[in-house]
Amino acid sequence: MSVSNAAAAPWMWRKMDIAIVLAAIGAIVGSMLSSGGADGWACLHWVCKPLATVLILWSAWRAQPPVSAGYQRWLVTGMLFSLAGDIFLMLPVDAFVAGLVAFLIGHVFFIRALMTDTRFAARPLAVVACLAYGALNLWALWPALPGALHLPVVIYVVVLASMAGQAVARAWRHAHDALAGPAQWAAAGALLFLLSDTLLAWNRFKLAIPMSALWILATYYAALWCLARSVRRGG
Repeated sequence: MSVSNAAAAPWMWRKMDIAIVLAAIGAIVGSMLSSGGADGWACLHWVCKPLATVLILWSAWRAQPPVSAGYQRWLVTGMLFSLAGDIFLMLPVDAFVAGLVAFLIGHVFFIRALMTDTRFAARPLAVVACLAYGALNLWALWPALPGALHLPVVIYVVVLASMAGQAVARAWRHAHDALAGPAQWAAAGALLFLLSDTLLAWNRFKLAIPMSALWILATYYAALWCLARSVRRGG
């Protein structure tokens, strides 16, 4: 990279972050103000929700230098399935299961990315803690879950919690080496993903959370942004 290109790189990433924030705000505002029909606010949400994910995905794909080519490839593939999940969940029909499956596959790819330099459950306590958190939420939500969703939700929670646990285990494992910064970004993103999905599940099945779109989407985009940030070597 030339000196001029190196100097321009930070500004390029700042512009990308600004675009991501604006798209995320559009998705949140559109969701909060939509009447539920195809009004202008709903259209804003439909455009900005996938756009924010696409921008984050692109930033992960373009991140240089990456932690490794394999980590970048697996993580970006996971984000592609997250994008598919975004689209399924905002369709004007009930495609909740399709969205769940898309995100589940995405988490499998995230786990694969997190295993490129750290074996699964390298720090077992981290994985056990996240699985216990998922089990506690399942226990609390179980009476409100439709019977047809019991198995898909259980599988999803196990995979999501395993992804979060692996990310924390990886950050723990690399706490004092060259991957410390990127691994911490990945752990933050994985835990935010766990929080976002917790809020979504409670809002959908148990109780109405005030301004739910704000909390769910803000934590979701923050999760994806942190995961994208974890691609770039140097923390």
